[in-house]
Amino acid sequence: MSDDRWLDADAGPIFRPYTVTRGRTRLRADALNLITLLEATGVPVPRRMRLDPEHRRVLAVCRRPVTLADLSSEIDLPVGVVRVLVDDLRDENLLRVLTPTPTGDVPDELVLRKLLHGLRAL
Repeated sequence: MSDDRWLDADAGPIFRPYTVTRGRTRLRADALNLITLLEATGVPVPRRMRLDPEHRRVLAVCRRPVTLADLSSEIDLPVGVVRVLVDDLRDENLLRVLTPTPTGDVPDELVLRKLLHGLRAL
C-alpha cells in the first residue's frame, strides 16, 4: 500500500491532532496561555519514558526561552496540541514555565528618565 494517501501535496501530511496527543485534550497542570514563556530544563529524559518525535521537537526549540505561540508556529502544530505536549514534558520536569517579573518590581520609566537626566547633568 502506498503512503500517498497520507500526504497532500499542498497541505503536507494528513493527520488528526488528537493522534499526536493520544486523544488527550485537557491539561493536568495549570493553564498555558499564548505568551507563556517555556524553556527546557536540561534534565535527562528518564529511561522509562519514550519521547515521540513531536516531544523531541518541542524540547529542541525550547533550548532557548520561547513563547507557547512561537513554539506552536515553529513546530507547525496547533496550539491546543502543543499545550498537551508541553504539559507532558512539564510532568516529567523536562520543561519549565518561566515566570515573568511582576510589574511592581520594574522601575517606572519616568524615574529612569529622571535618573538619566540627572546623570547627564553631572
